[in-house]
Amino acid sequence: MITHLHGRLVDALPTLVTIDVHGVGYEVLIPLSSFDRLPPVGNEVHLLTHLAVREDAHVLYGFLTAPERDLFRLLIHTVSGIGPKIALGVLSGLPIDSFRAAVLAQDVKALSSISGVGRKTAERIVVELKDKLGGFPTGALPGKTSTSTLPAAEARLADAAAALVALGVKPIDAQESVRAAVAVLGPDASVEQIVRACLRTSA
Repeated sequence: MITHLHGRLVDALPTLVTIDVHGVGYEVLIPLSSFDRLPPVGNEVHLLTHLAVREDAHVLYGFLTAPERDLFRLLIHTVSGIGPKIALGVLSGLPIDSFRAAVLAQDVKALSSISGVGRKTAERIVVELKDKLGGFPTGALPGKTSTSTLPAAEARLADAAAALVALGVKPIDAQESVRAAVAVLGPDASVEQIVRACLRTSA
């Protein structure tokens, strides 16, 4: 079992990073909550990981914080019908605090606004997790280490559009949705903020 990776960040896309660990490159799928807090490419990065073994592939999922990985594992191990792809979408669609609040409030509408989560899945999440999130850690995601880690505005727009496409949105629709979100949020909005606004609007 691979539980963490520490190495040089070689490439970073909104849902996929490549990390060089002593000359071996690892592709790792990540949520938007982790992407927006990555260091610049070329710097060292430490990711907590979860290895999913399938018949046709071994897939690594990475997280910058323990609460992200804990929630990911809770979803895939507890909620029927939720696999790693949807669990990653949940982390990309709502901050951990907001997800926890929605589950405890039995807010099916908020949960079903997440890409890939329909009403029936949202109802299962509420039923199967409402008694398991009372002591779940909140507010654990760190901010960015410095403003120098922010990409250029144009790069953020491209990254946000790419993230939406990875979540199943058509490329043309993704670009239009990103432009509309930025018009409301402003040019300094992060990729995570832009994508979440787009997903809420399209829900």
